[in-house]
Parts: sequence; C-alpha cells; structure tokens
Amino acid sequence: MTTTAKKPDINDRFDRAGDLLKKARKEIGTVIFGQDTIVDQTLATLISGGHVLLIGVPGLAKTLLVETTAQVLGLAPGRVQCTPDLMPADIIGSEVLEEDAKGKRSFRFIKGPVFSQFLMADEINRASPRTQSALLQAMQEKHVSVGGKTYKLPEPFHVLATQNPIEQEGTYPLPEAQLDRFLMQIDVDYPDEQSERQVLLATTTGGEASVKAVLKDKDLLDIQALVREMPIGEKVVDAILALVRGLRPGDEAHADVNTYVAWAPGPRGGARAYAGLPGAGASGWTRGAIAG
Repeated sequence: MTTTAKKPDINDRFDRAGDLLKKARKEIGTVIFGQDTIVDQTLATLISGGHVLLIGVPGLAKTLLVETTAQVLGLAPGRVQCTPDLMPADIIGSEVLEEDAKGKRSFRFIKGPVFSQFLMADEINRASPRTQSALLQAMQEKHVSVGGKTYKLPEPFHVLATQNPIEQEGTYPLPEAQLDRFLMQIDVDYPDEQSERQVLLATTTGGEASVKAVLKDKDLLDIQALVREMPIGEKVVDAILALVRGLRPGDEAHADVNTYVAWAPGPRGGARAYAGLPGAGASGWTRGAIAG
C-alpha cells in the first residue's frame, strides 16, 4: 500500500513564504540603507516572476542592491556592462570551432552571461538596439537560439537592469515595446539623512557588512508558484479593468483621454497593474508578509 505525502496547507505555505521574505528583506537591509520601498518593490517583482528596471543617478547603490539581492536569494549571478560596442554574442554566447585528437572538427557552444539565474545589465541604455533586442528576447522567451539549436535558460531567470537618467549622450533609449519586458520600473531616490549617515560610516570605516543566503532557488520558485495560486477578489479585478480600459480613447472615454492619449495599454497592462497595485497582488502581499 502506497501513501501520498500530504500537500502543505496553503496558509502554512503563505506563512513560510512570508517568514522567508521577511528574513531576506532584513538581510538585504544590513547592506542597503534607507531604501526599504525599493527593496520591497524588487522582491515583489521577483516573486511575481518578472524583471526589474532600476533608474537612478550614480552612487545610489543600484549595483550593490542587485549583487546583494542575488546573494540573499541564493541565485547564480551574472553581469553585463553595457557599452555601444557590446555584441549580442557577448551576452548570449557563441559557437567556436574545435578540433579533437583525431582531427575531427565540430562546433561547441560557449554560453554567455545570460545563462545565469540573476543577470545584471548595467546601464542597459548604452547597448546598441541590436544587443538590447537580443537580451530582451531572452527575457521574454526564457531561451536563446544559436546555430539552429535552442538553449533553455536556467530557472528562475531574472534580469535587473540599471539606467542612468542624467547622461543621454551615446545612449539608446529603450523603445516602449521593449520596456514592456520589465514588470516594474523602480525609480531610486536619495536616502534620508540618517540612512546616508549609515552609508558614510559603513563605506569609510571598514565596517561594510556581508550577507548570507536566506533562500535557495527552489524556495523562490515555490513562492512564485504560490503567488499564482493567490485568490483575486472580484472588486480588485473590476478596479483593474476600469483603470486599464478607462485609459483607452473611444466614444465612452473621458474627454481628457481622447485629447491626450494616443495609444493605451493592452490586456497585458492589466497584469502589470495587478502586480503593482498597493495592497493587491504580489506587491501588496510582500508588504503584508514582511510587516507580519
């Protein structure tokens, strides 16, 4: 006689996920000061299975946030420093011709940095449109094709890209269609005075803290699956539909919408709205779980 293991109660799974997220947030906070909202939004995006675009001036710890988050979540990191001469093969990888001991030649695919679980694309707007497209396609499809073969990316796979809003010379702004590959754009602002004092002391007195892994990649995948099982209230769905559909020009639209809006969000915009609404979806659950 065989017995099947009892599946944990969904409430117990939520409690465990909340405890893990709370520990992850606390661990990240030992290195990142005064950016609690940024950390919450980043975690919400990741447990929703999405990618993040961080926008802020230099020196606001965007790179440190990405590196720290990868360590705390136990994900294999990768990094690409985007420049105008960066080629798609520098991100995806390329085939090289090899010859064995018997003189037989064959191609071998050498994987690029995109084959990581947590890829940082630093200053993504400095890469050429061709290279941006290669990366953004991998973000959407979760696989790459080289030489007629398809290579699946590891799971989970997330991209956290940074962008400097000040220097625009020699950059290639992401088109709206490609910005849609990111679940959330997070604007990183200056920390408050007390947090900035902590930053000064930590970076000038040799007191920088190190972090340890709180989650494993399997834990993150389990939390992402749990998010998909979250019940959605009808009122939340109605509010999202009213928001998205209300932005579309037409006979039933508000006069200001017809005057100022040319292209409105499509059905995919509803999913983005749900993920970002305070108190709803993964974003709201993350804040609630962390607050206890």
